[in-house]
Amino acid sequence: MTTTPDIRVLVVEDDPVAAAAHTLYVERVPGFTVSGTVHSGADARRHLDHHAVDLLLLDLYLPDGHGLQLMRTLRGAGHGADVIAVTSARDLTMVREGVSQGVVQYLLKPFTFATLRDRLQRYAAFRCTAGEASGQDEVDRAIAALRNPRPAALPKGLTSATLRAVTDALRAAPAGLSATEAGTGVGISRITARRYLEYLVDTGRAARAPQYGQVGRPELRYRWSER
Repeated sequence: MTTTPDIRVLVVEDDPVAAAAHTLYVERVPGFTVSGTVHSGADARRHLDHHAVDLLLLDLYLPDGHGLQLMRTLRGAGHGADVIAVTSARDLTMVREGVSQGVVQYLLKPFTFATLRDRLQRYAAFRCTAGEASGQDEVDRAIAALRNPRPAALPKGLTSATLRAVTDALRAAPAGLSATEAGTGVGISRITARRYLEYLVDTGRAARAPQYGQVGRPELRYRWSER
């Protein structure tokens, strides 16, 4: 029986803590092996010059240049490894540029093991497609395996509609919002609003800071993170 070789992954991440976590995540997914872990674009180029790699888990913000520029350099040098881009930036223009250069998936920081596992498993399914398609349906299924990841599950008690409403309210408030202000604007209680705001903080989409100068305890104020 012929076994399928593991997909070799190069982790490119400048933050040592994140790099170690992402490396551990990849190693936990059956069918994948970590070819190496590097912390700059130059180190990535050197590794690819000496090791076979199928997939890059690529942080877009590196100390020696942008990840998309690294991709252009690698393509020009003949390296054909696929790329899953990792970033905290939510600029859709950058997303489109990355797709045009061959980024097969995007992961927004911070992400969980389950989210990365889902993307890797879908990538593996896409790589297994071979031969001639019987028709349009088969082509659509092959692309869907890669392009239509399951949405990440929200914590129990949170809904997508309310999260969108809180997100829109926060993005429309340059000075930020307290939980009370967010709740009033959206039509939910302060406690419920705070749960959604804390979720946005935990997922890297918002920042919180105490606001002083008032009588009593300082009030937490939340601002949208434009990163």
